Amino acid sequence: MHRATKIVATIGPASSSPEILLQMMRAGLDVVRLNFSHGTADDHRKRAEDAREAARKLGREVAIMGDLQGPKIRVGKFENGKVQLTPGEPFILDANCELGNDERVGLDYKDLPRDLKPGDVLLLNDGLIVLTVSRVIGEEIHTVVKVGGELSNNKGINRQGGGLTAPALTAKDMEDIRTAMSIGVDYIAVSFPKNATDMEMARQLANIAGMPYGIKPKMIAKIERAEAIPALQGILDASDGIMVARGDLAVEVGNAAVPALQKRMIRMARDSNKLVITATQMMESMIHAPVPTRAEVSDVANAVLDGTDAVMLSAETAAGKYPVQTIEAMAAICVEAEKSEHVELDRDFLDRTFTRIDQTVAMGALFTAHHLGAKAIVALTESGATALWLSRHWTHVPIFALTPRVGSERAMALFRNVTPLAIEPNSDRDQALKQAVEVVVSKGFAARGDMVVLTVGEPMGQAGGTNTLKIVRIGDPY
Repeated sequence: MHRATKIVATIGPASSSPEILLQMMRAGLDVVRLNFSHGTADDHRKRAEDAREAARKLGREVAIMGDLQGPKIRVGKFENGKVQLTPGEPFILDANCELGNDERVGLDYKDLPRDLKPGDVLLLNDGLIVLTVSRVIGEEIHTVVKVGGELSNNKGINRQGGGLTAPALTAKDMEDIRTAMSIGVDYIAVSFPKNATDMEMARQLANIAGMPYGIKPKMIAKIERAEAIPALQGILDASDGIMVARGDLAVEVGNAAVPALQKRMIRMARDSNKLVITATQMMESMIHAPVPTRAEVSDVANAVLDGTDAVMLSAETAAGKYPVQTIEAMAAICVEAEKSEHVELDRDFLDRTFTRIDQTVAMGALFTAHHLGAKAIVALTESGATALWLSRHWTHVPIFALTPRVGSERAMALFRNVTPLAIEPNSDRDQALKQAVEVVVSKGFAARGDMVVLTVGEPMGQAGGTNTLKIVRIGDPY
Protein backbone atom coordinates (compact mmCIF):
# COMPACT_ATOMS: atom_id res chain seq x y z
CA MET A 1 0.00 0.00 0.00
CA HIS A 2 1.38 3.40 -1.00
CA ARG A 3 2.05 5.64 2.02
CA ALA A 4 2.29 9.38 1.46
CA THR A 5 3.36 10.52 4.95
CA LYS A 6 7.05 9.97 5.67
CA ILE A 7 8.56 8.55 8.86
CA VAL A 8 11.60 10.10 10.56
CA ALA A 9 13.24 7.87 13.17
CA THR A 10 16.06 8.64 15.59
CA ILE A 11 18.96 6.19 15.63
CA GLY A 12 20.43 5.32 19.03
CA PRO A 13 21.61 2.37 21.10
CA ALA A 14 18.44 0.37 20.39
CA SER A 15 18.68 0.78 16.62
CA SER A 16 22.37 1.07 15.73
CA SER A 17 22.99 -2.46 14.48
CA PRO A 18 22.95 -2.94 10.68
CA GLU A 19 20.33 -5.70 11.06
CA ILE A 20 17.89 -3.51 12.99
CA LEU A 21 18.44 -0.60 10.58
CA LEU A 22 17.59 -2.88 7.67
CA GLN A 23 14.42 -4.07 9.40
CA MET A 24 13.43 -0.47 10.21
CA MET A 25 13.78 0.53 6.57
CA ARG A 26 11.72 -2.45 5.45
CA ALA A 27 9.10 -1.39 8.00
CA GLY A 28 8.87 2.12 6.54
CA LEU A 29 11.76 4.32 7.72
CA ASP A 30 12.33 7.19 5.27
CA VAL A 31 14.60 9.63 7.14
CA VAL A 32 17.32 8.75 9.66
CA ARG A 33 17.73 11.30 12.47
CA LEU A 34 21.10 11.65 14.18
CA ASN A 35 20.61 13.42 17.51
CA PHE A 36 23.74 15.46 18.22
CA SER A 37 22.64 15.93 21.83
CA HIS A 38 23.96 12.41 22.43
CA GLY A 39 26.92 10.39 21.19
CA THR A 40 30.26 11.20 19.59
CA ALA A 41 31.16 12.24 16.08
CA ASP A 42 32.39 8.69 15.43
CA ASP A 43 29.04 7.30 16.65
CA HIS A 44 27.14 9.49 14.20
CA ARG A 45 29.51 8.69 11.33
CA LYS A 46 29.17 4.94 11.87
CA ARG A 47 25.37 5.15 12.10
CA ALA A 48 25.19 7.20 8.90
CA GLU A 49 27.41 4.71 7.06
CA ASP A 50 25.34 1.77 8.28
CA ALA A 51 22.11 3.55 7.25
CA ARG A 52 23.44 4.23 3.74
CA GLU A 53 24.54 0.60 3.42
CA ALA A 54 21.16 -0.71 4.59
CA ALA A 55 19.40 1.51 2.04
CA ARG A 56 21.70 0.27 -0.72
CA LYS A 57 20.78 -3.32 0.13
CA LEU A 58 17.14 -2.37 -0.41
CA GLY A 59 17.91 -0.60 -3.67
CA ARG A 60 16.90 2.88 -2.53
CA GLU A 61 18.10 5.96 -0.68
CA VAL A 62 17.12 7.43 2.68
CA ALA A 63 17.67 10.98 3.87
CA ILE A 64 19.88 11.68 6.89
CA MET A 65 19.06 14.53 9.26
CA GLY A 66 21.57 15.94 11.73
CA ASP A 67 19.68 17.45 14.68
CA LEU A 68 21.70 20.06 16.59
CA GLN A 69 21.49 20.23 20.39
CA GLY A 70 21.14 24.00 20.56
CA PRO A 71 21.29 26.06 23.76
CA LYS A 72 19.67 23.52 26.04
CA ILE A 73 19.58 25.38 29.36
CA ARG A 74 20.05 22.94 32.21
CA VAL A 75 20.76 22.72 35.91
CA GLY A 76 24.15 21.33 36.90
CA LYS A 77 24.91 18.18 38.86
CA PHE A 78 24.12 17.29 42.47
CA GLU A 79 26.42 15.79 45.07
CA ASN A 80 24.09 12.80 45.37
CA GLY A 81 22.73 12.86 41.83
CA LYS A 82 19.32 14.26 42.82
CA VAL A 83 17.34 16.18 45.44
CA GLN A 84 13.71 16.36 46.54
CA LEU A 85 12.10 19.81 46.25
CA THR A 86 9.22 20.66 48.57
CA PRO A 87 6.46 23.17 47.66
CA GLY A 88 6.82 26.47 49.54
CA GLU A 89 10.52 25.97 50.27
CA PRO A 90 13.28 28.21 48.86
CA PHE A 91 15.74 26.95 46.24
CA ILE A 92 18.66 28.75 44.55
CA LEU A 93 19.94 28.43 41.00
CA ASP A 94 23.58 29.54 41.33
CA ALA A 95 25.75 30.11 38.26
CA ASN A 96 28.89 29.73 40.43
CA CYS A 97 27.87 26.50 42.18
CA GLU A 98 29.95 23.43 41.33
CA LEU A 99 27.94 20.59 42.91
CA GLY A 100 24.34 21.05 44.00
CA ASN A 101 22.62 20.09 47.25
CA ASP A 102 19.22 20.51 48.93
CA GLU A 103 19.60 24.31 48.91
CA ARG A 104 21.08 25.18 45.50
CA VAL A 105 22.33 23.86 42.17
CA GLY A 106 24.60 25.16 39.41
CA LEU A 107 23.74 26.26 35.85
CA ASP A 108 25.30 25.34 32.55
CA TYR A 109 24.04 28.62 31.03
CA LYS A 110 25.85 31.22 33.13
CA ASP A 111 23.92 34.20 31.74
CA LEU A 112 20.54 32.97 32.99
CA PRO A 113 20.48 35.43 35.97
CA ARG A 114 20.59 38.33 33.47
CA ASP A 115 17.42 37.08 31.76
CA LEU A 116 15.22 36.88 34.85
CA LYS A 117 13.32 39.16 37.20
CA PRO A 118 11.11 38.65 40.28
CA GLY A 119 7.82 37.00 39.39
CA ASP A 120 9.17 34.97 36.47
CA VAL A 121 8.14 31.31 36.46
CA LEU A 122 10.74 28.62 35.68
CA LEU A 123 9.73 25.17 34.47
CA LEU A 124 12.24 22.38 35.11
CA ASN A 125 12.33 18.81 33.81
CA ASP A 126 9.73 19.43 31.05
CA GLY A 127 7.46 21.36 33.42
CA LEU A 128 7.24 18.71 36.14
CA ILE A 129 8.87 21.11 38.62
CA VAL A 130 7.81 24.77 38.83
CA LEU A 131 9.82 27.54 40.54
CA THR A 132 8.81 31.18 41.02
CA VAL A 133 11.66 33.72 41.00
CA SER A 134 11.64 35.84 44.17
CA ARG A 135 14.80 37.88 43.53
CA VAL A 136 18.06 37.84 41.58
CA ILE A 137 21.28 38.65 43.47
CA GLY A 138 24.41 38.66 41.31
CA GLU A 139 24.87 35.14 39.97
CA GLU A 140 22.13 33.71 42.20
CA ILE A 141 18.49 33.20 41.22
CA HIS A 142 16.44 32.88 44.42
CA THR A 143 13.20 30.99 43.89
CA VAL A 144 10.31 29.48 45.80
CA VAL A 145 9.19 25.97 44.87
CA LYS A 146 5.65 26.08 43.51
CA VAL A 147 5.42 22.48 42.30
CA GLY A 148 7.95 20.14 43.86
CA GLY A 149 9.32 16.70 43.15
CA GLU A 150 12.57 14.96 42.37
CA LEU A 151 15.17 17.04 40.53
CA SER A 152 18.19 15.18 39.17
CA ASN A 153 21.35 16.05 37.25
CA ASN A 154 21.24 18.11 34.04
CA LYS A 155 17.48 18.63 33.81
CA GLY A 156 16.31 21.33 31.42
CA ILE A 157 15.07 24.80 32.36
CA ASN A 158 12.44 26.83 30.50
CA ARG A 159 10.95 30.19 31.31
CA GLN A 160 7.17 30.26 31.08
CA GLY A 161 6.30 32.41 28.06
CA GLY A 162 9.83 32.22 26.67
CA GLY A 163 12.21 35.15 26.46
CA LEU A 164 15.58 33.62 27.29
CA THR A 165 18.38 35.21 25.28
CA ALA A 166 20.61 32.16 24.73
CA PRO A 167 21.82 32.13 21.10
CA ALA A 168 20.40 29.45 18.82
CA LEU A 169 23.85 28.23 17.76
CA THR A 170 26.41 27.25 20.39
CA ALA A 171 30.09 26.43 19.91
CA LYS A 172 29.14 22.74 20.08
CA ASP A 173 26.53 23.24 17.35
CA MET A 174 29.12 24.85 15.08
CA GLU A 175 31.45 21.89 15.55
CA ASP A 176 28.54 19.48 15.02
CA ILE A 177 27.69 21.24 11.73
CA ARG A 178 31.22 20.49 10.53
CA THR A 179 30.84 16.86 11.59
CA ALA A 180 27.45 16.64 9.87
CA MET A 181 28.88 17.94 6.61
CA SER A 182 31.76 15.46 6.71
CA ILE A 183 29.15 12.70 7.15
CA GLY A 184 27.13 14.04 4.23
CA VAL A 185 23.79 14.72 5.90
CA ASP A 186 20.91 15.94 3.74
CA TYR A 187 19.13 18.03 6.40
CA ILE A 188 20.27 20.09 9.38
CA ALA A 189 17.68 20.64 12.12
CA VAL A 190 18.38 23.82 14.11
CA SER A 191 17.18 23.85 17.72
CA PHE A 192 15.57 26.88 19.40
CA PRO A 193 15.76 29.46 16.55
CA LYS A 194 14.08 32.73 17.55
CA ASN A 195 13.93 34.40 14.14
CA ALA A 196 14.96 34.26 10.49
CA THR A 197 18.46 35.55 11.31
CA ASP A 198 19.20 32.43 13.37
CA MET A 199 18.32 30.24 10.39
CA GLU A 200 20.24 32.38 7.91
CA MET A 201 23.34 32.13 10.10
CA ALA A 202 22.98 28.35 10.43
CA ARG A 203 22.58 27.99 6.66
CA GLN A 204 25.66 30.09 6.00
CA LEU A 205 27.75 28.01 8.43
CA ALA A 206 26.45 24.76 6.93
CA ASN A 207 27.14 25.90 3.35
CA ILE A 208 30.69 26.90 4.25
CA ALA A 209 31.32 23.63 6.12
CA GLY A 210 29.79 21.64 3.26
CA MET A 211 31.78 23.36 0.51
CA PRO A 212 34.71 20.86 0.53
CA TYR A 213 32.21 18.03 0.13
CA GLY A 214 30.01 19.72 -2.47
CA ILE A 215 27.04 19.73 -0.08
CA LYS A 216 24.40 22.37 0.61
CA PRO A 217 22.06 20.80 3.15
CA LYS A 218 18.43 21.74 3.52
CA MET A 219 17.65 23.56 6.79
CA ILE A 220 14.85 22.61 9.18
CA ALA A 221 13.86 25.08 11.93
CA LYS A 222 12.66 23.41 15.13
CA ILE A 223 9.85 25.54 16.51
CA GLU A 224 10.22 25.19 20.28
CA ARG A 225 10.48 28.75 21.62
CA ALA A 226 7.50 30.95 22.38
CA GLU A 227 9.13 33.91 20.60
CA ALA A 228 9.43 31.82 17.40
CA ILE A 229 5.64 31.83 16.97
CA PRO A 230 5.19 35.52 16.02
CA ALA A 231 8.34 35.23 13.83
CA LEU A 232 7.12 32.05 12.13
CA GLN A 233 6.65 33.40 8.60
CA GLY A 234 10.14 34.89 8.58
CA ILE A 235 11.60 31.63 9.89
CA LEU A 236 9.73 29.71 7.17
CA ASP A 237 11.05 32.05 4.49
CA ALA A 238 14.63 31.49 5.73
CA SER A 239 14.29 27.69 6.00
CA ASP A 240 13.48 24.69 3.83
CA GLY A 241 11.06 23.42 6.43
CA ILE A 242 10.06 23.40 10.09
CA MET A 243 9.66 20.85 12.83
CA VAL A 244 6.70 21.16 15.19
CA ALA A 245 8.84 20.34 18.26
CA ARG A 246 6.06 19.91 20.76
CA GLY A 247 8.17 19.16 23.86
CA ASP A 248 9.94 22.42 24.70
CA LEU A 249 7.26 24.41 22.90
CA ALA A 250 4.57 22.98 25.18
CA VAL A 251 6.61 23.85 28.27
CA GLU A 252 6.91 27.48 27.15
CA VAL A 253 3.39 28.12 25.81
CA GLY A 254 1.41 25.51 27.76
CA ASN A 255 0.19 22.08 26.68
CA ALA A 256 -3.29 23.32 25.80
CA ALA A 257 -1.99 25.77 23.18
CA VAL A 258 0.02 23.22 21.20
CA PRO A 259 -2.66 21.38 19.12
CA ALA A 260 -3.95 24.59 17.53
CA LEU A 261 -0.39 25.82 16.97
CA GLN A 262 0.47 22.51 15.30
CA LYS A 263 -2.39 22.91 12.82
CA ARG A 264 -1.45 26.50 12.14
CA MET A 265 2.22 25.68 11.59
CA ILE A 266 1.47 22.82 9.20
CA ARG A 267 -0.90 25.01 7.20
CA MET A 268 1.58 27.90 7.03
CA ALA A 269 4.41 25.60 5.96
CA ARG A 270 2.41 24.06 3.13
CA ASP A 271 1.15 27.48 1.98
CA SER A 272 4.79 28.64 1.90
CA ASN A 273 5.95 25.59 -0.14
CA LYS A 274 8.00 24.37 2.81
CA LEU A 275 8.34 20.99 4.49
CA VAL A 276 6.94 20.21 7.94
CA ILE A 277 7.71 17.45 10.46
CA THR A 278 5.53 16.75 13.50
CA ALA A 279 7.54 15.48 16.46
CA THR A 280 7.71 14.58 20.16
CA GLN A 281 6.00 11.77 22.09
CA MET A 282 4.04 10.54 19.08
CA MET A 283 4.35 6.86 20.10
CA GLU A 284 5.91 7.39 23.54
CA SER A 285 4.32 4.34 25.19
CA MET A 286 6.05 2.06 22.67
CA ILE A 287 9.37 2.74 24.37
CA HIS A 288 8.21 -0.01 26.73
CA ALA A 289 5.04 -1.50 25.15
CA PRO A 290 4.62 -3.46 21.89
CA VAL A 291 1.46 -1.55 20.90
CA PRO A 292 0.58 2.18 21.02
CA THR A 293 -2.20 3.73 23.06
CA ARG A 294 -5.38 4.81 21.28
CA ALA A 295 -4.53 8.42 22.10
CA GLU A 296 -1.19 8.01 20.28
CA VAL A 297 -2.93 6.47 17.28
CA SER A 298 -5.24 9.51 17.15
CA ASP A 299 -2.29 11.90 17.56
CA VAL A 300 -0.40 10.43 14.59
CA ALA A 301 -3.57 10.24 12.47
CA ASN A 302 -4.46 13.87 13.20
CA ALA A 303 -1.00 15.05 12.16
CA VAL A 304 -1.47 13.16 8.89
CA LEU A 305 -4.91 14.68 8.36
CA ASP A 306 -3.44 18.14 9.11
CA GLY A 307 -1.10 17.60 6.13
CA THR A 308 2.28 17.03 7.77
CA ASP A 309 5.05 15.77 5.49
CA ALA A 310 6.46 13.50 8.17
CA VAL A 311 5.91 12.17 11.65
CA MET A 312 8.93 11.65 13.88
CA LEU A 313 10.06 9.11 16.45
CA SER A 314 12.66 9.97 19.09
CA ALA A 315 13.28 7.75 22.13
CA GLU A 316 10.84 5.20 20.71
CA THR A 317 13.45 4.05 18.17
CA ALA A 318 16.64 5.40 19.77
CA ALA A 319 16.26 3.65 23.13
CA GLY A 320 12.96 1.74 23.07
CA LYS A 321 12.39 -1.99 23.19
CA TYR A 322 10.40 -2.14 19.93
CA PRO A 323 11.98 0.12 17.26
CA VAL A 324 10.83 -1.98 14.28
CA GLN A 325 7.31 -2.58 15.60
CA THR A 326 6.96 1.13 16.33
CA ILE A 327 7.68 2.04 12.72
CA GLU A 328 5.33 -0.69 11.48
CA ALA A 329 2.54 0.63 13.71
CA MET A 330 3.15 4.24 12.69
CA ALA A 331 3.17 3.35 8.99
CA ALA A 332 -0.14 1.50 9.33
CA ILE A 333 -1.75 4.48 11.08
CA CYS A 334 -0.54 6.84 8.32
CA VAL A 335 -1.98 4.64 5.56
CA GLU A 336 -5.38 4.38 7.24
CA ALA A 337 -5.55 8.13 7.91
CA GLU A 338 -4.65 8.97 4.31
CA LYS A 339 -7.53 6.84 2.98
CA SER A 340 -10.01 9.26 4.53
CA GLU A 341 -8.33 12.48 3.43
CA HIS A 342 -10.59 14.75 1.41
CA VAL A 343 -9.12 16.26 -1.77
CA GLU A 344 -9.74 19.98 -2.19
CA LEU A 345 -7.46 20.57 -5.16
CA ASP A 346 -9.79 22.83 -7.12
CA ARG A 347 -10.29 25.08 -4.10
CA ASP A 348 -6.52 25.11 -3.47
CA PHE A 349 -5.97 26.66 -6.89
CA LEU A 350 -8.52 29.46 -6.53
CA ASP A 351 -6.98 32.94 -6.27
CA ARG A 352 -3.49 31.49 -6.81
CA THR A 353 -1.04 33.13 -9.18
CA PHE A 354 1.87 31.12 -10.59
CA THR A 355 4.68 33.27 -11.97
CA ARG A 356 7.22 30.52 -12.71
CA ILE A 357 6.91 28.18 -15.69
CA ASP A 358 8.12 25.13 -13.74
CA GLN A 359 5.69 25.76 -10.91
CA THR A 360 2.82 26.29 -13.35
CA VAL A 361 3.61 22.98 -15.08
CA ALA A 362 3.67 21.21 -11.71
CA MET A 363 0.25 22.60 -10.79
CA GLY A 364 -1.09 21.66 -14.23
CA ALA A 365 0.14 18.11 -13.72
CA LEU A 366 -1.67 17.84 -10.39
CA PHE A 367 -4.92 19.19 -11.83
CA THR A 368 -4.74 16.95 -14.89
CA ALA A 369 -3.87 13.77 -12.98
CA HIS A 370 -6.66 14.37 -10.47
CA HIS A 371 -9.39 14.99 -13.01
CA LEU A 372 -8.31 12.30 -15.52
CA GLY A 373 -7.90 9.67 -12.80
CA ALA A 374 -4.25 9.04 -13.68
CA LYS A 375 -2.46 6.20 -11.93
CA ALA A 376 0.64 8.29 -11.20
CA ILE A 377 2.44 11.57 -11.72
CA VAL A 378 6.02 11.06 -12.90
CA ALA A 379 8.32 14.05 -12.56
CA LEU A 380 11.80 14.12 -14.07
CA THR A 381 13.63 16.56 -11.84
CA GLU A 382 17.19 17.70 -11.22
CA SER A 383 16.85 19.67 -7.99
CA GLY A 384 13.57 18.23 -6.67
CA ALA A 385 11.76 21.58 -6.83
CA THR A 386 9.02 20.25 -9.11
CA ALA A 387 8.41 17.33 -6.75
CA LEU A 388 8.20 19.72 -3.80
CA TRP A 389 5.53 21.86 -5.46
CA LEU A 390 3.58 18.76 -6.46
CA SER A 391 3.69 17.51 -2.88
CA ARG A 392 2.24 20.71 -1.37
CA HIS A 393 -1.26 19.82 -2.61
CA TRP A 394 -2.98 16.58 -1.64
CA THR A 395 -4.41 14.20 -4.20
CA HIS A 396 -4.69 10.44 -4.00
CA VAL A 397 -2.42 10.20 -7.04
CA PRO A 398 1.11 9.08 -6.03
CA ILE A 399 4.03 11.16 -7.26
CA PHE A 400 7.22 9.51 -8.53
CA ALA A 401 10.22 11.83 -8.77
CA LEU A 402 13.03 10.55 -10.97
CA THR A 403 16.43 12.20 -10.78
CA PRO A 404 20.01 11.47 -11.82
CA ARG A 405 21.28 13.31 -8.71
CA VAL A 406 21.70 11.15 -5.62
CA GLY A 407 21.54 14.23 -3.37
CA SER A 408 18.13 15.16 -4.78
CA GLU A 409 16.92 11.56 -4.45
CA ARG A 410 17.86 11.51 -0.77
CA ALA A 411 16.37 14.93 0.02
CA MET A 412 13.05 14.01 -1.62
CA ALA A 413 12.68 11.10 0.82
CA LEU A 414 11.09 13.66 3.18
CA PHE A 415 8.54 15.03 0.68
CA ARG A 416 4.94 13.97 1.33
CA ASN A 417 3.44 11.63 -1.31
CA VAL A 418 6.73 11.57 -3.27
CA THR A 419 8.61 8.35 -4.06
CA PRO A 420 12.11 9.32 -5.26
CA LEU A 421 13.79 7.01 -7.78
CA ALA A 422 17.16 7.06 -9.53
CA ILE A 423 17.37 7.45 -13.30
CA GLU A 424 20.37 7.51 -15.62
CA PRO A 425 21.35 10.94 -17.03
CA ASN A 426 19.91 11.44 -20.50
CA SER A 427 20.02 14.48 -22.75
CA ASP A 428 17.27 13.21 -25.08
CA ARG A 429 13.82 14.15 -23.80
CA ASP A 430 11.84 11.33 -25.42
CA GLN A 431 14.35 8.73 -24.34
CA ALA A 432 14.29 10.12 -20.79
CA LEU A 433 10.49 9.97 -20.68
CA LYS A 434 10.51 6.41 -21.99
CA GLN A 435 13.11 5.45 -19.39
CA ALA A 436 11.05 7.13 -16.64
CA VAL A 437 7.95 5.11 -17.53
CA GLU A 438 10.01 1.90 -17.69
CA VAL A 439 11.41 2.53 -14.20
CA VAL A 440 7.93 3.13 -12.71
CA VAL A 441 6.56 0.00 -14.41
CA SER A 442 9.56 -2.17 -13.43
CA LYS A 443 9.11 -1.15 -9.78
CA GLY A 444 5.47 -2.29 -9.95
CA PHE A 445 3.96 1.18 -9.46
CA ALA A 446 2.05 1.17 -12.76
CA ALA A 447 1.08 -1.35 -15.45
CA ARG A 448 0.11 -1.54 -19.11
CA GLY A 449 -3.03 0.46 -19.81
CA ASP A 450 -2.55 2.83 -16.87
CA MET A 451 -2.59 6.55 -17.56
CA VAL A 452 0.30 8.61 -16.17
CA VAL A 453 1.10 12.32 -16.27
CA LEU A 454 4.73 13.21 -16.99
CA THR A 455 6.65 16.46 -16.37
CA VAL A 456 10.08 17.20 -17.77
CA GLY A 457 12.34 20.12 -18.64
CA GLU A 458 13.88 20.85 -22.01
CA PRO A 459 16.80 21.19 -22.54
CA MET A 460 17.49 18.32 -20.17
CA GLY A 461 19.76 18.59 -17.14
CA GLN A 462 18.95 22.12 -15.98
CA ALA A 463 17.64 22.68 -12.46
CA GLY A 464 14.42 24.71 -12.47
CA GLY A 465 13.82 23.98 -16.15
CA THR A 466 10.57 21.96 -16.03
CA ASN A 467 8.49 23.27 -18.95
CA THR A 468 6.64 20.28 -20.45
CA LEU A 469 3.61 18.23 -19.40
CA LYS A 470 2.75 15.02 -21.22
CA ILE A 471 -0.12 12.54 -20.73
CA VAL A 472 0.55 8.94 -21.79
CA ARG A 473 -1.13 5.58 -21.48
CA ILE A 474 1.42 2.91 -20.75
CA GLY A 475 1.84 0.67 -23.78
CA ASP A 476 0.88 3.31 -26.33
CA PRO A 477 3.64 4.63 -28.67
CA TYR A 478 5.21 7.96 -27.63
